[in-house]
Amino acid sequence: MYRAPVFLRQLEPRSARTTAEVIKFALWPIAILTVLNRILIKAVNGNVTDDYRPVYQAALDFLNRRPVYTANFDSVDPHYLYPPSGTLIFAPVGVLDYEKSRWLFILLNAAAILIAWYLLLRLFRFTVNSVAAPALLLAMFTSETVVNTLVFTNVNGCVLLAEMIFLHLLLKRRDLWAGAALGLSIAVKPTLAPLLLVAAVRKQWKVFYTAIGVPIVLNALAWPLMRDPLDFLRRTGPYLFESRDYFNSAIDGNAAYYGLPPWLSWGIRIVMGVLVLISLWLLYRYYREDELFFVTTSSGVLLVAEFALSSLGQMYYSMLLFPLLMSVVLRNSVMRNWPAWVAVFGFMSYDDWLSHRWANLGRNLEYLRITFGWTLLIIVVFCVLGDRYLAARREGRLANGIDPTWVRPVPGPGVTSAQPEPADEPTDTAASSEPGRAPAHEARPKPSGGRRSTSADSRSTTTEEKRISVE
Repeated sequence: MYRAPVFLRQLEPRSARTTAEVIKFALWPIAILTVLNRILIKAVNGNVTDDYRPVYQAALDFLNRRPVYTANFDSVDPHYLYPPSGTLIFAPVGVLDYEKSRWLFILLNAAAILIAWYLLLRLFRFTVNSVAAPALLLAMFTSETVVNTLVFTNVNGCVLLAEMIFLHLLLKRRDLWAGAALGLSIAVKPTLAPLLLVAAVRKQWKVFYTAIGVPIVLNALAWPLMRDPLDFLRRTGPYLFESRDYFNSAIDGNAAYYGLPPWLSWGIRIVMGVLVLISLWLLYRYYREDELFFVTTSSGVLLVAEFALSSLGQMYYSMLLFPLLMSVVLRNSVMRNWPAWVAVFGFMSYDDWLSHRWANLGRNLEYLRITFGWTLLIIVVFCVLGDRYLAARREGRLANGIDPTWVRPVPGPGVTSAQPEPADEPTDTAASSEPGRAPAHEARPKPSGGRRSTSADSRSTTTEEKRISVE
């Protein structure tokens, strides 16, 4: 009798027997079809906004020894703003014709996002067989940040992958390789540069060798090959530090668009900066030994501060906040409250709030929701950590950390929040052999007295399900 290969047998239609299977059977087809729609239809169709054309033109100019930094900054069209090191990295895209080159760049970014999705799952010790896998994949590819990264065809998917590789290697203390991943990203655009502070407070100084060395080497290689490398310093560099009043969701950008006085814009940014500094201090003081929570939360705080407080912040930068959002599965996460997800809706939702009936209101909602979301997230993190600190000080338990009493004891050195929690919910009989989980073949105690056992060993919910359950 013919038996289908194992990988095909996984696709055989069958009825779900558990809640987890029901969710997975429902989410996987929706997630996969959504991914295909975003890559093959939306991205290939493109948009009026085309971030890829100036990159392609710069690659052509570089390969043909023509000036690269010739953008007209008085126009609102996308400009080529990458340094010589980025130009060197992008140069191969100019070998093909524009259309095929763009399709290849879309596939490259899509592949980078999918690999980053898998690394994000593994960062929090989930597997592809968990409920979290299709839920995360669907959430990522329905967000504005992923959709417009593919549709506008920019490099943010590769930057997200560099961030995920950096976080994995940083936690594993593979400092030189972690720095290399970060340095390659910085060579293209410096968006991830604030993450060097995370390495610094963890005293992982070797990260700096390659994070700084890689861009220097690539710039040194590209410099003599370009016709106008000094124009990057003379023309493009100063423009990067200006706050433009279009396609800019940073506080200063929206302040310029709405005509707010400079003192008010600076006042808002200074207040938000103080909240960020206090949050970072509390994270360093009380959570630096809780490695996964500290690295993902502090990285997210640094990046959202960069987006909101710098001269330029665009909505699709929010892709780099996925590790912070995914930290919601940790019991002591700062994301376990509804205001945090109001903020997330502001900068992640693909919804369009422009209204034909209420034009002014709709335009204001659309233009301000990203800035509102970033600043609200800064406020939420500050309030959660500040409330924990004040409660712990009031109760005289600062020496043991500031986690609420309902959270398990503060982990010791080397212990992360992603390790299995105490067994207060069922455990799957088909648990994997990951650290902290019982082998699938381990004997289970039988219920006694005709009643269902409530012991941890006799329950049937996986660790992944437990983490995402409503408490």
